[in-house]
Amino acid sequence: MDRRRVRFGPVSMAFSPRTLVVISGLLLVSLAITGVALSVGHVTLSPMTVLHHLLGNSTGPERFIIDTLRLPRIVMAFLVGAALAVSGLILQALVRNPLASPDIIGISGGASVAAVAFLSFLTPWLGIQWLPVAAIGGAAIAAIAIYSLAWQRGVTPVRLVLVGIGLSAAMGAATTLMITLSPISTTMTAYVWLTGSVYGADWGDVRALAPWLIVLLPLALFHARAIDLQEFGDHLATGLGLSVQRNRLVLLALSVALAGAAVAHAGAIGFVGLIAPHIARRLTDRHFAGLAPVAAMVGGLLVMIADLAGRTLFVPLDLPAGVFVSAIGAPFFVYLLYRQRY
Repeated sequence: MDRRRVRFGPVSMAFSPRTLVVISGLLLVSLAITGVALSVGHVTLSPMTVLHHLLGNSTGPERFIIDTLRLPRIVMAFLVGAALAVSGLILQALVRNPLASPDIIGISGGASVAAVAFLSFLTPWLGIQWLPVAAIGGAAIAAIAIYSLAWQRGVTPVRLVLVGIGLSAAMGAATTLMITLSPISTTMTAYVWLTGSVYGADWGDVRALAPWLIVLLPLALFHARAIDLQEFGDHLATGLGLSVQRNRLVLLALSVALAGAAVAHAGAIGFVGLIAPHIARRLTDRHFAGLAPVAAMVGGLLVMIADLAGRTLFVPLDLPAGVFVSAIGAPFFVYLLYRQRY
């Protein structure tokens, strides 16, 4: 496949023209979905009203509806989906398993345990604003536990997956136990968080999440060659000069940081890290440098569309985006299991 090399200072990456076309097409689709999401809702705005506002020509109540209620929520949904998608893409390459994702391997489970424990026991003393910190800490502790238990003169992809699935089940049981023992008000908050939602997102949330992606996505692209080499197996990657164990630890840390940041700000939205990489592979070539931006945009679109559906299909109810992502993801997961049965 013909590939064009793009250089950013000392770093260069190769993209195929097809990848650039796909990214441009996904960008146009994202802009179209954003326009629809800004227009529809409990209060419907005409496309021309939205356009006039975006051009800075509005002074009416639509300013509050667009700038305060809808636009930050749309941006937040896109950022969350992008972070989860790239996290899942890294994990699938790392463990060489198409069924890997942050929620299946236990990273999201660690964030969930920490978040529910915080809601149940610490919220009265620390305040809800510390919930993202607790969730990120839980994801990090879960990743450290998975890596430590999988270590046996190095970490192999099979052990990483098996240990992750086992710990994920244990953390799911712990989360359910805490919810059962918690007051009803805490239980309702925990269930919404575990489902995953960007309801109530504001520009402060966007500013809190955006730096994670601004820093971590370029770092992931910087390790694109290492990720591509790891897919060939440990022996071949080592023969080509790659420090497999060191890179595996760095890549796992990148995946955990991306998933932890997303889950911390939007709850445990499942299946995005599983679905988006597979869709991206069908749209472009398999090199990580091209896959990562495509997967990020696909993941962002998935959460944007899910949040739009939750906000508009059952007005006046506002359902969590995670409900609609799971409605797509669960059948897709069964389909992948069917394809991988041999």
